[in-house]
Amino acid sequence: MKKLILSLLLVSTGPLAGNSQYVNPFIGTSNFGATHPGAQYPNALASVSPFNVAYGGDLNKFEKDDAWNSRVYIHENRFLTGFSHLNLSGVGCPEAGVMLLMPTTGKLNLDAREYGSTYSREQASPGYYSTLLDKYQVKAELTSTLRTGLSRFTFPKGKSHVLLNLGLGLTNETGASLKIVSDQEIQGSRMLGTFCYNAEDVRPVYFVARFSKPAIELGAWKKMPAYKNVEADWISYNDSIKPYADYRQQLSGDDIGAWFSFDTQENEAVEVQLGISFVSIENARANLQAEQPGFDFAKVRRQAVAAWDKLLDRVEVQGEQEQKTLFYTALYHSLIHPNILQDVNGDYPLMGQQGTGNSKQNRYTVYSLWDTNRNLHPLLSLLYPELQSDMLRSAVAMAGESGWLPKWELYGMETQVMVGDPATPMIADSYLRGIQDFDVAAAYQAMVRAAEQRDNNLLRPENADYLDLGYVPVDDEGPYDGSVSTSLEYYLADFTLAQLAGALGKTADQQKYQRRAQHYRKLFDPSTGMLRPKNRQGQWLTPYDPELGRNFEPAPGYIEGNAWNYRFYVPHDTPGLIELLGGQHNFLQALDATFDTGNFDMANEPDITYPFLYNYLDGQSWRTSARVQQLIAEHYGNHPAGLPGNDDTGTMSAWLAFAMLGIYPVSPGLMDYALFTPSFDKVTLHLNPDYYSGKTLVIENQQKNSNSNKDVRIKFQQQDIERPFLTHQTLVSGGRLVFY
Repeated sequence: MKKLILSLLLVSTGPLAGNSQYVNPFIGTSNFGATHPGAQYPNALASVSPFNVAYGGDLNKFEKDDAWNSRVYIHENRFLTGFSHLNLSGVGCPEAGVMLLMPTTGKLNLDAREYGSTYSREQASPGYYSTLLDKYQVKAELTSTLRTGLSRFTFPKGKSHVLLNLGLGLTNETGASLKIVSDQEIQGSRMLGTFCYNAEDVRPVYFVARFSKPAIELGAWKKMPAYKNVEADWISYNDSIKPYADYRQQLSGDDIGAWFSFDTQENEAVEVQLGISFVSIENARANLQAEQPGFDFAKVRRQAVAAWDKLLDRVEVQGEQEQKTLFYTALYHSLIHPNILQDVNGDYPLMGQQGTGNSKQNRYTVYSLWDTNRNLHPLLSLLYPELQSDMLRSAVAMAGESGWLPKWELYGMETQVMVGDPATPMIADSYLRGIQDFDVAAAYQAMVRAAEQRDNNLLRPENADYLDLGYVPVDDEGPYDGSVSTSLEYYLADFTLAQLAGALGKTADQQKYQRRAQHYRKLFDPSTGMLRPKNRQGQWLTPYDPELGRNFEPAPGYIEGNAWNYRFYVPHDTPGLIELLGGQHNFLQALDATFDTGNFDMANEPDITYPFLYNYLDGQSWRTSARVQQLIAEHYGNHPAGLPGNDDTGTMSAWLAFAMLGIYPVSPGLMDYALFTPSFDKVTLHLNPDYYSGKTLVIENQQKNSNSNKDVRIKFQQQDIERPFLTHQTLVSGGRLVFY
């Protein structure tokens, strides 16, 4: 209860009127959720977040060197070294978290280990964050636009400073450049790349920062690394920081920064705008000029709130405030990534090559598709099809530029993280749901290339074996390759490609890929009831432990999980899997055992559809409602640890949003939603008329006070539903879905 009260107090009571008032940005900032509470605009390139993962208050320890930190902010940490302007939400590897502004007072200190401060009085809401820096008694307030951040620092009387640190960050790349343009402006760049320690391209992000008043003193600094004096045979292990007062030339290095100093009166505010671009300094300046032509903190904040309300108000719910907070925060986290990449003039960095492209439509980036193809993109397709449409166009354009659809794309770089061919399910599923205003012919060509090219296949590197054997063999896999996991992802991709082929009238292709999707049966082992690794000779991997990998240790055949986590991962053919397991009774026992033995992992993707599989069993759909309610209660909450783990760019939040609505998409490429008891008394979805014929979909729960899920009946448009599924096309035609 204390945690709950604290988390509610942390949420700002600022100028919120619509459903953004229910969002708690602190949810997910603990328990490795990897979200941040900073100032965030919907699907924005820029955001401004407190950065508290360096040093941790121990001046002799830099925590980034000792911990796997994919987060700019951890709720338990209390030592802040600045506010970063390029941030990722809910990712599992370090990247971004760069361009840190830090206000200080008194004697100038340029060492982050020393100028960092504890902080208190945190508040956060959509588009706003504030805190008090205890060491300096400076109030820091943050807000942002699509491509810019705005910080307001309210100082005490005396000598005050704003530091820009280009050395700190989460990225594994180093290197930056800066130039002080005037006593109110600075420009430069910071290198990014090597996400998840993969050797993909590196890229600079450019910035321009402006101050609301001229500095009376300024300069740049460079950290001089530890060095060894060979002649004297001694070593200096202490970094030293060399200041360059009033330095106006370009300065480059791995650990550099700049300072602007002021004489401030009591409670005088200094504001700092910072615009970013992945194309050029000139474009960063243009972005800043277009989105913040003057200094107006209140206006920028109001615009951010209005943008959030416009999206969040598309769903109206009636129920308890605590439930509203969970739901609207889940929607909020689902609308951060993918985010735009293009500048105000349409420029963006080309995918997989040097050079600049230009688009009159939004160009998106941050495609964590192994995660998001399962539920986040279906959620966007249902509620925000206009956003999903631009995301489809962006993905197809990436294939035109690089030759391949994205897998885990980041700022125009393909990181090759995770397995499978996840863009194919995402695109095919969206098309089948009715989002068809993109170049589907080009998309289909790119999908077929991924499915057919045997060698040097960027999306399906194991495709030669897969085409020859019908599965990926375990023989040559590395510790995190996962031959079974990879095979299952390929089967799903082939299934969704088959469905798209059918919709496009390509009957021969449809039949071919449908057959390939059924090859999952080759990996089904009747003796264990598991989908089990095989070698090239068709022999089962022996010895075999289905629980190996439960704690994310390497497990032959599986990635990020064990055999139990992947046991039912054939979402495109659950009825076929039920048959293989010996019928409904055996399937029910196996499904229950997954939960009862602790082999269900709410924090990871392969098994997150399993609670909804009871709907395939006659008379057992009530178990879906019971499991979903149990999982929400156990893993989600209105507190910093209120996500089950890494949000995976919104995937865990999208699961919660669907789960609370009482509908869940069972598989990419299948239009069925599983139906179960919703969390609210009434939900109204306002559908986009440009894509869907229905005006609204109303979901009502008229049996909320019942003590048993077994008594639930379902009606749609006053007609009883015998099978606990409805298609996407049925729901978006509008109407009234009632649980009674």
